[in-house]
Amino acid sequence: MTDGDRGDGIDADGPDDGDGADDAVAAADGGRPPLLLSVAIGFLLVLLAGRMTTCASAAYSLLGVGFCYDPFVVYESLFLGAFGDVASDPLNGQLATTLSETTVLVFTGVAVAVAFKAGVFNIGGQGQLVFGALASALAVVAVADPVSGVAGTLVLVPLALAVGALVGGIYGAIPGALKAYADANEVITTIMLNFVATSVALYLAGGPFKDPDSFANQTRALPEYALFPKALFPGRADASLPALALAVLVAVAVAYLLRRTAFGYDVRTSGLQPEAAEYGGVDAARTVVASMALSGALAGLGGAVYVLTIAGNFQTGVPDYGFDGITVSILAGNNPVGAVAAALLFGVLKSGSIVVDVGTDVPPQLVGVLRGLIVLFVAMPEFFRMIGRRVDVRDRFGGSRDAVATDGGEEA
Repeated sequence: MTDGDRGDGIDADGPDDGDGADDAVAAADGGRPPLLLSVAIGFLLVLLAGRMTTCASAAYSLLGVGFCYDPFVVYESLFLGAFGDVASDPLNGQLATTLSETTVLVFTGVAVAVAFKAGVFNIGGQGQLVFGALASALAVVAVADPVSGVAGTLVLVPLALAVGALVGGIYGAIPGALKAYADANEVITTIMLNFVATSVALYLAGGPFKDPDSFANQTRALPEYALFPKALFPGRADASLPALALAVLVAVAVAYLLRRTAFGYDVRTSGLQPEAAEYGGVDAARTVVASMALSGALAGLGGAVYVLTIAGNFQTGVPDYGFDGITVSILAGNNPVGAVAAALLFGVLKSGSIVVDVGTDVPPQLVGVLRGLIVLFVAMPEFFRMIGRRVDVRDRFGGSRDAVATDGGEEA
């Protein structure tokens, strides 16, 4: 059965669910006012905090009133600081940090988007990423000795990626199966599985697989040839353009999968109208499990990339990339390609925050507030649009679901 045969009158591309070019442009245009509003409110908060702080001399004056913090310097450091001085040093360390953060966030953002497309909330991306990272590190440690050099890179990097994706996929399929066949709430199960993954990883990295030469709970360091090549950033251990290229390629491939294949059609129709999808011949339970497995595989792949670029081994205390991926997905409107731009914005904010902390006197707590404002104001409009697509407000207020023609004619 082809895509076009699934259901009467439904185009093979499926209903307009926000993936189209027009929707992408509309989302981009609609995102500018919230972003500007968040910056304006943050500007006022910086001024207010500057008035409540004691300083020897004012850093900024407005209408004859002195303030200890200069909002323009803060935002310049927050946004432009994330890219460093590209004019004099195009391959500076700050840009490398931004790109490394962006790379991992692309994987987790796309992972969450896949689950959302199927109408499932995968809050367990962090646990799937942790297990993917741990499994990839252990796989490389186990087989690294017999190979070395370029041959080692060609063997070990794909092996680590495959293992990370496999383990993450299996861990993601567990809450999917519980949702599909036991009607378990996926939000609760995925959150609980995050704690399970963190605790198991802590035990393994601090016990059987602990690096005997380290006091920290971590595995042995991976050999240099087992890591992603640091093209254009040879002096940095955490940035890799090949890894970023892989992330973009995966995002494009997932977008194609969701838009142009029978599986993607099943995922999207199950997420939009589960009853109609079942009527059209879609196995909703199997689709839920498959979409959660794919989501977990993408998160696990992100964990492997984290190990092969940023960490160099597995160590406990993995940053919250899985939870940040939820924000990235919402910012992108659940569009896998849009997740690349959303991840870059999030990477800029995370990297720029370091510059603000180091280069200004602004407290780190205030920097966190500025980041939160930007993400909140940009994400919330899309979040409410997502909720609106799934909730008919007429049901809430007792209104009729029947459409009424404005010209007095019959319903189309």
